[in-house]
Amino acid sequence: MFAANPALVLNADFQPLCYFPLSLSGWEDAVRAVVRGSHVVVAEYDQVIRSPSTVMRLPSVIALRAYVKPQTRVAFTRFNVFLRDRFRCQYCGVQHLRGELTFDHVVPRADGGQTSWTNIVAACSPCNMRKDRFRQKPLREPFEPTQHDLVAAQRLFPPNFLHESWTDYLYWDVELEK
Repeated sequence: MFAANPALVLNADFQPLCYFPLSLSGWEDAVRAVVRGSHVVVAEYDQVIRSPSTVMRLPSVIALRAYVKPQTRVAFTRFNVFLRDRFRCQYCGVQHLRGELTFDHVVPRADGGQTSWTNIVAACSPCNMRKDRFRQKPLREPFEPTQHDLVAAQRLFPPNFLHESWTDYLYWDVELEK
């Protein structure tokens, strides 16, 4: 009944905990967090839920009462490498969004290459197979991204569902149109 009513979860500074994947909570967990007192309701849906003693509108945006310090280092994951590279093959430049990318070592492990931010790029399978034969170099040198780099990249790939009550909290620091 309410499955399509997730709540956007914000930190105490009213910024999303995460942009990609977007920090969302199911409506049941959002209601529990509000009732427990760990979160406050910032915006609501029109739908209501009822208990024998309470009527409550479903929260569409909730915020933590206590600030959670964001991580300073970005986790080295396959997804974050793809996000850093904007889901583009770093050899041919084609963007792939449906799992068609591979994790590629610029300097192969057989030649002493490390599995690290500075030696891994996103590559499509055809380029990954032929890059060694043609001594192809990536379009952009791999680098360790900052949180700011990934947040900027995350905004280029908005989720499929964005409730209108979320937009003020997702894009508050985007330059306004003139």
